[in-house]
Amino acid sequence: MKYLLLLYVDPAKEPAQNTPELGAYLGGFYAASQKMVADGALIAGEGLGPVETATSLRIRGGKVETMDGPFAETREHLGGFYLIDVPDLDAALAYAASLPTAPLGTVEVRPVMIYDDASGA
Repeated sequence: MKYLLLLYVDPAKEPAQNTPELGAYLGGFYAASQKMVADGALIAGEGLGPVETATSLRIRGGKVETMDGPFAETREHLGGFYLIDVPDLDAALAYAASLPTAPLGTVEVRPVMIYDDASGA
């Protein structure tokens, strides 16, 4: 079963640039990623640029609207994701718990919907 691990954290809680703490923090992601690869669970994963670089789009009344930044104002920002393929939710939660984001923020674990055909049925 495929799960998306969405990584949310308040940037103020992350280690500062050019510090030993940042190296350890990033090393935690590397170790978790390597474990997922070794276990054959990792499909994809990436960090995201800061929210200041985001553009949100919506269509209202047939008109396309774009806005700078994320749609919702929150302290925790979506900072990255992992797409994994594991046997069940317990396995997905175990990987989520291994990520350095978990102690500082939130790792949202969501199943990926599987459609039987291109119509989405």
